Amino acid sequence: MRKIVIALLISLPLFAGFFPNTVYTTVSKATQDSISLKKPFPVQGMSGVIIHKYSEDLKAITHRLVQPSHGKVNLLKGDIIHHDSLPTINTSVKRGDKVIGGYLYHNILLFAPDAKTYARVTSRYHKNWIHPDIFALFLANEGDTVPTKENLKIFAKRYQVGLIAIITHGKLKLLDPISGYTLKQKSLRGLPPKGQSPFFMRFEKIDAGWFSKNTKNNYYSIMDTL
Repeated sequence: MRKIVIALLISLPLFAGFFPNTVYTTVSKATQDSISLKKPFPVQGMSGVIIHKYSEDLKAITHRLVQPSHGKVNLLKGDIIHHDSLPTINTSVKRGDKVIGGYLYHNILLFAPDAKTYARVTSRYHKNWIHPDIFALFLANEGDTVPTKENLKIFAKRYQVGLIAIITHGKLKLLDPISGYTLKQKSLRGLPPKGQSPFFMRFEKIDAGWFSKNTKNNYYSIMDTL
């Protein structure tokens, strides 16, 4: 056990710089079919938002976008901010619009095989860690059985989460829940051979899917699907 703990502690500092930073650029070209950025995002698969300036006192996020490969940018369809009392934004992308790549990347939801691994990772990185209890309640209310890319995207929009950090078989990987792309992954040693799913519950019982007491799902097999 002591050797496992030491190995994990040694491997964690190697993740310095592993988490992508939020970047800022502008739209250099915008047509009906495509847009270009003045400076491309540093990581392929990174998502972001476009902010249009209507006046000196009024700015708004008008679009989401993703960079699937170098030099290519796709706009994502769908409402940016849904509210029954607000009108749907129909503003077109304009040259000079501000772009934030890695929007909310400091807000991270971490999936880990047990509470000790979770604590070791979160204590070593100064991020705004979104506690999995929040996701547990969300998933129970949605009636879903396990995390999927689809429900993680909904959760990320609703709770302003930028990244999903996933510890699975021997590695840590970063998922952008908006784009659905895995941005980075790196090997991680000293993990428990069997994960608890879910380890993080502070509730006595939630009778829904993955979070019920009778769940037979294996943590690692679930994480491998994301």
